[in-house]
Amino acid sequence: MAQDVTVTWLTQEAFDRLTAELEELSTRGRDEIAKRIEAARDEGDLKENGGYHAAKDEQGKQEARIRQLTELLRTAQVGEAPESSGVVEPGTVITAVIAGDEERFLIGSREIAGDSELDVFSEQSPLGAAILGLKVGDVASYTAPNGREISVEVTGVETWSGQ
Repeated sequence: MAQDVTVTWLTQEAFDRLTAELEELSTRGRDEIAKRIEAARDEGDLKENGGYHAAKDEQGKQEARIRQLTELLRTAQVGEAPESSGVVEPGTVITAVIAGDEERFLIGSREIAGDSELDVFSEQSPLGAAILGLKVGDVASYTAPNGREISVEVTGVETWSGQ
């Protein structure tokens, strides 16, 4: 049975940052959480040990992030942002009128944007899927999670510059 593999475009900077985070979580992060769990276990009765349960919860979240990063980096396509040709594609910054309001956002992974204040929509999101491949001036619509049909007009497509 074939699986659909989602390829995520990342800048080299984002790839390096995520690789460092994965390394940190997989080594020092795991060691630290194991020590906290062991110290809490030594306190006695595990049923009423809040520190133990908190450490185990944190371990679960950390392991989930390790799995997420591992998969993201495994399927990442690393390179420069695509040079904008006026077509909406991953790694481009879009200006659009959405339900009457002008918005500016990046199409791609939140991981690309790093510390940027820019909103990010994945290509698989309802908005991203609706506008992928559109050109400036094109109009589309998508169904929001609440069932409402929302109109979108693409008014600008720019190359992602990292800000």
